[in-house]
Amino acid sequence: MGSGNMVETTTTTTTTSSTFMSDFIGKCGGYVVIDGGFATELERHGADLNDPLWSAKCLVDSPHLVRRVHLDYLDAGANIILTASYQATIQGFEAKGFSKEEAEALLRKSVEIACEAREIYYDRCTKDSWDFMENGRTSRRPILVAASVGSYGAYLADGSEYSGNYGDAITLETLKDFNRRRVQILANSGADLIAFETIPNKLEAKAYAELLEEEGIEIPAWFSFNSKDGINVVSGDPISECVSIADSCKQVVAVGINCTPPRFIHGLITSIRKVTSKPVLIYPNSGETYDGQTKQWVKSSGNVDEDFVSYIVKWREAGASLFGGCCRTTPKTIRGIATALSDKN
Repeated sequence: MGSGNMVETTTTTTTTSSTFMSDFIGKCGGYVVIDGGFATELERHGADLNDPLWSAKCLVDSPHLVRRVHLDYLDAGANIILTASYQATIQGFEAKGFSKEEAEALLRKSVEIACEAREIYYDRCTKDSWDFMENGRTSRRPILVAASVGSYGAYLADGSEYSGNYGDAITLETLKDFNRRRVQILANSGADLIAFETIPNKLEAKAYAELLEEEGIEIPAWFSFNSKDGINVVSGDPISECVSIADSCKQVVAVGINCTPPRFIHGLITSIRKVTSKPVLIYPNSGETYDGQTKQWVKSSGNVDEDFVSYIVKWREAGASLFGGCCRTTPKTIRGIATALSDKN
């Protein structure tokens, strides 16, 4: 992968700075566009994800599709692309017959593919309209690669990241030990930051915060929680208590919400901003609900959230700075977000 252009995309990849994300938001023009749903797009391109590894399966058998999805989102205007490592764990790969060394190589590969996609994008789109600055000179759009870390429930592949109920046997130490090697590898893989996603309970947030501290992880991180009632995270833990953990962790440079119905986002932004002054990120799902038993997405009754792009400006006014999509959102969604924000600027 070409690394000659890495320096320009970020101010620091080796030391965590309290201004890392606010500096990046400034470089992007006051708001940041995150990419969208990954598995849905992989399936649209022909991938079969009926597997406990889910989208991480493509790291093994179709990395070209992973690269293609990254490029689709870059073409749509994304400033941050997340790696296909959400469900990629050493334990999950080992359960499928891979050695520890092979599993670790696949984690690194997830970051390499995303970095390659960024280089390909830069190489072929130097005069793209998204890269044209108002001063009359063309300038490359700032792009970060975020190494995705899914919750313990994502590894279980039983839908428990949507309930946060891991049972009494799962302790703080269990979660730290489970994630320790994965986080070490991703932190040293060439990614610009680590995205801890779909955090369903306070225990897991605490495990991540302690892990970052204990391991001396130097690259920045974000914490993103999920909610099904707009008040608490999915386990029932208050959002304020979860955000407080992120706020007190020096490596965490942004905090927010993902994989949550759009109708709850505005209230959650308000709740988060009462607890932290760190930048707020939001990337909701399409408004459907995941059924862990049938492994199907079900349309929500009542409120229809299908087109949340129309809410983006209001969410920005409420105090969010980073915007994208989660499950069932597409490059079209992300292009809509990028357009809505640029029109408002």
